[in-house]
Amino acid sequence: MNKYVQNKKVDFDKAIEFFKKDISVLRTGRANPSLLDGIQVDAYGTKTLLNGLASVTVPEPRSIVIAPWDKSILKAIEKSIIEANLGFNPVNEGDKIRISMPIMTEENRKELVKNLNEKMEKGRISIRKLRDEVKVLIEIAEKNKEISEDDKFRFIKELDEESANRNNEIKEIKDKKEKEIMTI
Repeated sequence: MNKYVQNKKVDFDKAIEFFKKDISVLRTGRANPSLLDGIQVDAYGTKTLLNGLASVTVPEPRSIVIAPWDKSILKAIEKSIIEANLGFNPVNEGDKIRISMPIMTEENRKELVKNLNEKMEKGRISIRKLRDEVKVLIEIAEKNKEISEDDKFRFIKELDEESANRNNEIKEIKDKKEKEIMTI
């Protein structure tokens, strides 16, 4: 692999990781603690991530239990979950909060798949932008006589192969997630 693609390898990896994280919040009908990632609770006068204030467990496939380490912030956690507008209703049980996952309809599933496809396209766009950046660097290097014309075409071919591999990786991740969403 040429040095131009190698130098951007970390950025390609970051684009894939961002896509994975971006789609992890799409619910599949099964309870998953990652659905609550990113929820910030206004506790002790500051915004803190939920998983820094409580343990989040999945005792059953269709429910999530949040047990705060300090029971005095239970109401703040409940309020933050409601404000996050994730499509489920928390139930305060006095010492913990239980979230029952609503049964997904076919319409919900299709809407989630549509959202998943939009996120996949954003992931592909970020790969394409990285590809364009590297291609410009290769063309500048050839123009400045740092590499030969043959090297330029070889490097661009390697770049295109890397981009195609990354796009295929995004598609495979998307297909797996789509299967999870559509499974009843």
